[in-house]
Amino acid sequence: MRIIAKLDVKPPYVVKPVHFEGLRKVGEPRELARKYYNQGADEVFYMDIVASLYQRDIVYGPIEAAAKELFIPFAVGGGVRDLEGMSRLFHSGADKVVINTYALQHDPSLIDRAAKQFGAQSIVVSIEAKRSGDDWECYSDCGRERSGKLVMDWAREVQERGAGELLVQSVDHDGRQIGFDIDLIRNVKQLVSIPVVAASGAGSLEHIVKLAREAQPDALALASLLHYDHSDVSAVKAVLTAKSPSE
Repeated sequence: MRIIAKLDVKPPYVVKPVHFEGLRKVGEPRELARKYYNQGADEVFYMDIVASLYQRDIVYGPIEAAAKELFIPFAVGGGVRDLEGMSRLFHSGADKVVINTYALQHDPSLIDRAAKQFGAQSIVVSIEAKRSGDDWECYSDCGRERSGKLVMDWAREVQERGAGELLVQSVDHDGRQIGFDIDLIRNVKQLVSIPVVAASGAGSLEHIVKLAREAQPDALALASLLHYDHSDVSAVKAVLTAKSPSE
């Protein structure tokens, strides 16, 4: 399982929200990118979490600075609306681009065009899921805006449109460090054939082992657990190696 350090950024700082709100500064993107690279992270995800909310372009300076610290895959998202913006992100050091709000709320064909232009392996679709009865609904803009689309329907659609990977985040579990929404991750993982990155909820190594055993995602994106030094990447990898999902 790939271990990804997730940087939620409100430029110029990395922040940590709870339920995607109540932002707390935890450091600068360049410093934290270097820290997690040195710890052995397999990838870094950089998410400008206010670009779509404020309807502004992503800020490129911190992205370029963070990219210089990394020799591992680097995915960047926030306010992505067109192919030109994606191209600029790639030229700024991104290896992958993360899409959510514009494709979900306005024009899903952006996914098709992006996959055709840049290759499916470079296109990640982020899903902000909030439980709704026995199902989950897709949200955008830091979990504020409803889409009316069910997560499973949207996951199937974005795979068909050519996305190469899914980042599945739970609005209900985000930042609470209470464990993952395992039912959500498991259901998405069983539905699609593209890689699924699980996020939102890790507060302990036990939460990670439980997720790996019961949902078996392809990758794990961590924020609070790393930012607050409750653990580090090497410890996460060690516990996953010691306790395989089949045990």
